[in-house]
Amino acid sequence: MMLSKEMLKKRIDVAAKRIPADLVVKNGKIINVFTREILTDSIAIVDGYFAGIGDFEGYETIDAAGKYIVPGFIDGHVHIESAMVTPSEFSNVVLPHGVTTIIADPHEIANVSGSDGIEYMLNASEGIPLDVLFMLPSCVPATHFENSGATLDHTDLSPFYSHPRVIGLGEVMDYPSILYKDEKMLSKLLDAELKGKCIDGHASGIDADGINVYMAAGIRTDHECVSSQEALDRLRRGMYVMLREGSAAKDLVSLLKAVNENNARRCLFVTDDKHLDELVNEGSINYNVKAAIKEGLDPLLAIQMATLNAAECFGLKTKGAIAPGYEADFLLLNELDSIDIEQVFKSGKLVAKNGTVINTSQSKITPFPSIIDSVNISPISKNDLNIKVSEGKKANIIKIIPNMIITKHLIEEVKNVNGFFQPNTIDDHLKIAVLERHHNTGNIGLGIIKGLEMKSGAIASTVSHDSHNIVAAGTNDDDLITAISLTAEMKGGLVIVEDGQLLASLPLPISGLMSNMDSQYIYERIEELNQSLIKIGCTMEFNPFVTLSFLALPVIPEIKLTDIGLFNVKLFKHIEVEV
Repeated sequence: MMLSKEMLKKRIDVAAKRIPADLVVKNGKIINVFTREILTDSIAIVDGYFAGIGDFEGYETIDAAGKYIVPGFIDGHVHIESAMVTPSEFSNVVLPHGVTTIIADPHEIANVSGSDGIEYMLNASEGIPLDVLFMLPSCVPATHFENSGATLDHTDLSPFYSHPRVIGLGEVMDYPSILYKDEKMLSKLLDAELKGKCIDGHASGIDADGINVYMAAGIRTDHECVSSQEALDRLRRGMYVMLREGSAAKDLVSLLKAVNENNARRCLFVTDDKHLDELVNEGSINYNVKAAIKEGLDPLLAIQMATLNAAECFGLKTKGAIAPGYEADFLLLNELDSIDIEQVFKSGKLVAKNGTVINTSQSKITPFPSIIDSVNISPISKNDLNIKVSEGKKANIIKIIPNMIITKHLIEEVKNVNGFFQPNTIDDHLKIAVLERHHNTGNIGLGIIKGLEMKSGAIASTVSHDSHNIVAAGTNDDDLITAISLTAEMKGGLVIVEDGQLLASLPLPISGLMSNMDSQYIYERIEELNQSLIKIGCTMEFNPFVTLSFLALPVIPEIKLTDIGLFNVKLFKHIEVEV
């Protein structure tokens, strides 16, 4: 809501106690994130903003009855597409968990559908209760070592900066382009800088010297730390460190070892990529806060990180605190340590209670035809999936590390039949394929993975970061071909096949990334997928689809697979499967 002179006058009159507030919440224990203390007092709200703390009269009064009043949580970096729902359904899911603002990066849909994808996300998030602020995707494509659906340069991005909810340039993951002063990348950085926008980083595997380069380029955040030392390297050079706990990358506990009283004000929480079932069952930023408290972090410090720190990181001057002149986004908690949320208020209005959203949001935006029709491949044969490994030769293998998006590069002997790799469930050597699905180039990258622990069948998905080509893994070629074909037929989604039969699927027709159905329907289909994964032998200690989706991301160490072939991230070049 745009502030007018009349609204400002009214806010001042309420603060001065000349007129009643719209709403007064009395007898609450206010979490003051500025001073990290608890104040027993009342709050006055007018036109969706806090007008004062103290003894006020209001047209409506709520008795907090000693409950804790906490600022609404802010997710500092999230890809809505990873939940496989539209922005309105995402709002329905995260609001009950106390998240009232998110900093979204439409990087995923932009890599498939370009500017159309960004425009869709802006339109689909308009007017919903959740505040969705956007960072424009900086790396479309993520690298030149794969093929994506679009290419966006600074001239494509620049017009979007005029949108009131676009606040910066999203995760810059192409470190070599910065290091070697690529003209196109420098134009993106300079355009954001000159417009006074924030710039997010993505410094996976980058050492302290590399962070010097990032900071010199104007990049001020990183969400890719996996160790306390990496976090300290970034904090000591002035970066904000985002403590991530998503579906594939669960780094929170490791990173908390770096957080202390002296540096915590430069730390905030993010989810990055989190599947719908985990958002429903665990929560969002509330889960990060709860987990941090469980690990010994002071509750008031954890709440400060989830609110004020995130707001200050992005220059959001009216968010993140219970204070006059701040937006009235707040939670009522029964218990502090467990973050037991009873009610959620957005702009002074009750939007969720006891884990349920009050009025569900529904998107009325129809995606562009280009967004719906985004899967374009030709039929494939077994010959297309042959991996040459000569007798007596070893193979380069992608080793999955559970609950992490980094991988390990192994060199091992593999089963060989007529000079070609044969999947072997005893040694957990499975075949993986990445098929270019945007322009029907016919590109198929092939490799071998270890750690997926499938005993039969195959799985396929159009969710594969960041170019979102089709990624499939399996124990035999017949099921691989069936899974890939079914994924294409339903215009994108997740598929599980065994013995040529479809066990479970989740159609994702919006750029092959999101469903146009409600969150309950999607949740039920995910549960069917999970049960089918167990049937084909996956232990479910980690989410195989989430893990699979990051095996095609060539900016995360050590070894990945693109549609062009096996990629060594340390060497930054493609390599053969056969050693």
